[in-house]
Amino acid sequence: MGIRYLKKSVTLQGRISAEEAEELQQWLKSQPRASVNVGRCEHMHAAVLQVLLALRPRVTGTPADPWLQAALAPRPQAAA
Repeated sequence: MGIRYLKKSVTLQGRISAEEAEELQQWLKSQPRASVNVGRCEHMHAAVLQVLLALRPRVTGTPADPWLQAALAPRPQAAA
């Protein structure tokens, strides 16, 4: 499966390998308002997770893995 790119969103399906991290990073940088659907993601390499954590796109869907759910959960905003 892998990564499916659409106009304003990307869907991660199945197992996402490290080789796909750089392409995902470039695409997300070129689409700053894009969303990432992780609902069908079974596993993602740590490099892909790092891209998502660094760029913080809007994440939709809920992965089956509880650890991945927690890692991708929205972060609370700090009080000013």
